[in-house]
Amino acid sequence: MTKKSYLFTSESVSEGHPDKVCDRISDMVVDAYLTKEPFSRVACETLTTTNKVVLAGEIRGPEIKKDDLIQKVRGCIKDIGYEQKGFHWKNCDIDIHLHSQSADIAMGVDSKDNKDEGAGDQGIMFGYACNETEVLMPAPIYYSHKILELMALDRKSGKADKLEPDSKSQVTMQYENGKPTKVSSVVISTQHSPDVNQAQVKEIVRPYLEKSIPKNLLEGLKDEEFYVNPTGQFIIGGPDGDSGLTGRKIIVDTYGGAAPHGGGAFSGKDPSKVDRSAAYAARYVAKNVVASKIADKCLIQLAYAIGVSKPLSIYVDLFDDDEEKSKHVEKLINDNFDLSPRGIREMLSLNRPIYERTAAYGHFGRKPGSDGSFSWEKTDKTLVFKK
Repeated sequence: MTKKSYLFTSESVSEGHPDKVCDRISDMVVDAYLTKEPFSRVACETLTTTNKVVLAGEIRGPEIKKDDLIQKVRGCIKDIGYEQKGFHWKNCDIDIHLHSQSADIAMGVDSKDNKDEGAGDQGIMFGYACNETEVLMPAPIYYSHKILELMALDRKSGKADKLEPDSKSQVTMQYENGKPTKVSSVVISTQHSPDVNQAQVKEIVRPYLEKSIPKNLLEGLKDEEFYVNPTGQFIIGGPDGDSGLTGRKIIVDTYGGAAPHGGGAFSGKDPSKVDRSAAYAARYVAKNVVASKIADKCLIQLAYAIGVSKPLSIYVDLFDDDEEKSKHVEKLINDNFDLSPRGIREMLSLNRPIYERTAAYGHFGRKPGSDGSFSWEKTDKTLVFKK
């Protein structure tokens, strides 16, 4: 039985979080190769720690000089805002260990003779949408992202010059009959300069809470339920405060725990990897289902085997106990969407350098760009389901 009244919490982390620094750098590498050759194969992992960045992984594509990649890494770190003693874009050590893609993987994935291009790996991917927000995302994760995104914009413009790049947010919402009705608590932890105290930091970040969440949802939020830097201070942060790795924030990247996750990370992977492209496709389908208004929420699961082009299974849950409708939607998906790796890339135009900007503030619930970024957020297939 579905609970009628409950609390649900989601968190986000900023672009300056150590893991997100790594995601940004890994996605920069993907974009660098796709810029030169749209069908490059990239699987790049990044590690950061105090004044150290290490890249490792497999590449199949054009040659990019190591010095050029190092300069691009420094550009990422500078744009995020790290000019600190323990992590500085200008003088941190950068090691690059990228090598050729495994011939065994290439043999299974490439199209050859009458064999269509296969999936880059086995696995399951989920897509989800719900009508809790205008972008059809769960409310807690959407508002958590928004708080940090607005903080980062003002920090980088100089308007919030006492804030530093590393920050986290967490929003807990009260649900009644499956709908979010109010915010019951908020946590914001942000790195800050040493010349402000905790009371000052709380007043600096308070406006971002109020700008990010509708006023009616904040009514009744007590000041003691608005937690800012609960440890006492947050001066040492970023990779100097904690090591970072690509792909450790997969729930932050998706639905904040409101929907299942297949387990595969997105960042650092070119779109032949279904971990990334099929998760985007599943979100695209689910979002169009909900946008068509035939369901309040929709969960899609896709399954793949390495080297096999077609999905092994497509599962649909509309959360309304209408099995006939779910079966009908499954048939519409089969009839109207090519969910092979090649079909997904062509449908969403994924062989473009559009990935670096996905690395922070979520891969979903974002505005599609004129350059093709966030194409999986379009709702241009609603008529398929309104039929």
